[in-house]
Amino acid sequence: MKLKTINSVNLNGKTILYRAPYDIDVKEINGIFEVADDMRIKATLPTLRYLLKENCKIIILTYAGRPDGKVVEQLRTTPHAKRLSELLNHPVLKVDDCIGREVENKISNMKLGDILMLENVRFYKEEMIDDDEFAKKLCFGKDLIVFDGFPQAHRIHSSTTGIERHLPVVAGLYLEYEVNMLSNMLEDPARPFTVIVGGAKISDKVDATNNLLKIADKVLVGGAVANVFLKAQGRELGDSFIEDVFVDEKRRKKKDWVVYAKEIFQSYKNKIICPSDLVISDGVSVRVININKGKVPTGWMALDIGPETRKLFSDIILNSKTVFVSGPMGKFEDEKFARGSQAILDAMKNTQGKSILAGGDTIDVARKYFNLDSYLHVSLAGGATLEFLAGKELPALKALME
Repeated sequence: MKLKTINSVNLNGKTILYRAPYDIDVKEINGIFEVADDMRIKATLPTLRYLLKENCKIIILTYAGRPDGKVVEQLRTTPHAKRLSELLNHPVLKVDDCIGREVENKISNMKLGDILMLENVRFYKEEMIDDDEFAKKLCFGKDLIVFDGFPQAHRIHSSTTGIERHLPVVAGLYLEYEVNMLSNMLEDPARPFTVIVGGAKISDKVDATNNLLKIADKVLVGGAVANVFLKAQGRELGDSFIEDVFVDEKRRKKKDWVVYAKEIFQSYKNKIICPSDLVISDGVSVRVININKGKVPTGWMALDIGPETRKLFSDIILNSKTVFVSGPMGKFEDEKFARGSQAILDAMKNTQGKSILAGGDTIDVARKYFNLDSYLHVSLAGGATLEFLAGKELPALKALME
C-alpha cells in the first residue's frame, strides 16, 4: 500500500490539523489525572518534530474514551497535552473545546511552531455519526491534515473520514510505519512465517486469522482461543472458558466457533498446532495435564499452556524468519499462569527473524517481563490492526492512498 506522506508535500509555514492517535486511558494520582500509558504519544514524536522543523502551526485533534456526546471531566485531553509537552520538550497549549469562537481565536493568535491541543472531539455526539457540518467546523482555519490516527483508521467518524472530505491529507510518520510493517508481513513475509493467536476470544480475531492462515506456514494457538480448537477435536475441558457461540447483535446472527474450528482443521490441518499440555487449576491447586491423554476435570479450568507446549512453540518460533503474535497464552495477570506467554515472547525476543506484536494484552505482558525494544515492531492499533490483517479496507486510509 503506497501512501501520500508528509515527505511528499511542502508543509513549511502551514497550519496543520494533526489527527493524533491519543485515545488513551487516564489514571488519577493525588487528585490529578495523568495518562496511564504514553506509548502512543511517544510514537507520534517523530511526526511532530518533523512538523516543528517545517515551522508549522500544529492543532492536535483526537478523541479519548466513550463520553457519548457529553463532557466528562476525566476524559478531557488536558493530561495528554501535559504529557506530550514533557516528552516533546515543547509547550503544548490546551483549549477546552474543539470547535467554536474560542478555538478560532486561539488558532488565529498562534505563531509558527506553536502547538494547540483541542478538547476531546467525542464530547460532541456529531463525531460518532460522521456529521459533515461538524467535520467542516473541525477543519476551519487549517491548511492540511496530517493523519497519524492509525488506531482509529477503521472508524467512520467526523474526525477520521469526515475531515478528509474538506482538506487535503497526508500520512504521518507513525501511521506510515504501521502500514508499511503490516503490509510487508502480509505481502512478502520472510519464511518460515509463524502466527501465534491467543487471548480470551476468537470472535475478535477470526477474520484476521482466516486471512493469515492463507499466508502463514504455521499457526500456533493458545489461551482460550486454543480451547475452541481443542473442543473441536473432542477434548474434554471441564469448566474452561470457551467462546463456543458468538452472537452478532447488529447482524442478528449466531456463530458456532467450534463448528468453525472443525472447518478450519479440515482446510489447514497441517498448519494449525494446538497445545499438547495445559496448566489447569480449580482455584486452589495448580497442575499440568497432557490433553492428548487425559481431560480437564469438572471444576477445573485450563489457564495456560504447559511446559511441553512451551518448548514446542518456542522451537518453532526460533526457527522462523517472521513471527507475529496477537494475544497471550494464558491468564497472564496471575504469575502462576504467565509462563506460557513469557516463553513465547522470550523466544520471539531471541529469534533471528522479524518479530511483530499486536494487541493490548500482548503488549502488557511483553512490557511486564521484557523490553519492548527487543521486538522489531509493536503495533499499537488494536482493532485497526486486526481489520488491516483481515484484508479489510480501513475507511480513513482511502484518502491517503496514492
